[in-house]
Amino acid sequence: MKFETYPDREALMIGLAGRIASELREALTRDGQASLCVPGGTTPGPVFDILSAVSLDWTKVAVFLNDERWVSEDHPRSNTRLLRQRFLVDKAAKANLVPLYAPTAAPEAALAELGAEIAKHLPITVLLLGMGADMHTASLFPGADRLAEALAPDAPVLLPMRADAAGEPRITLTAPVLAAAKNIHILITGVEKRAALEAAAQLTPLEAPVRVVLDHATIHWAE
Repeated sequence: MKFETYPDREALMIGLAGRIASELREALTRDGQASLCVPGGTTPGPVFDILSAVSLDWTKVAVFLNDERWVSEDHPRSNTRLLRQRFLVDKAAKANLVPLYAPTAAPEAALAELGAEIAKHLPITVLLLGMGADMHTASLFPGADRLAEALAPDAPVLLPMRADAAGEPRITLTAPVLAAAKNIHILITGVEKRAALEAAAQLTPLEAPVRVVLDHATIHWAE
């Protein structure tokens, strides 16, 4: 685990966006294609704003979420909606959005189809994750109904996940997919989350799911 501290949140967002853009650019030069996996929520919004204006060959970049709430794209809690509003605009509008939602009653009905599309873009070139104060990442929540299955080395690409803290049913990338990413970044702010992340390093993945990526992650933090 590498820990990078920034003087303030604005510097964090600018520095992290620059790092992600650089890693994508290197992959595009080397491989001719790249994938970027990002979290939902409001915290990474400024990173998305900056990245959306970066000059890259976005047509060769596949963008997909770490996880998604099982709600329609017009729902205010949809992560996909956030991506379309904050990231897939300006120059980044040309990126290839790989969906993590389908209009079915439950995620189980769309799991195979969505997982097959994500699998085409693995391993992830650049992975950006967030973390909750409970040490969850993506929708890998402590105590979630299928957490042990999602942490297993032979876990499928995607699994549905339900947890008290999650609200709606979710669909999430699993631990082996996240851990296999070539470049892993975790964005956190505030003293509470820094303390939680430092505690996670001493816990098991069942207790602190973010633990599955910590060994090879760069943590980006500002108070």
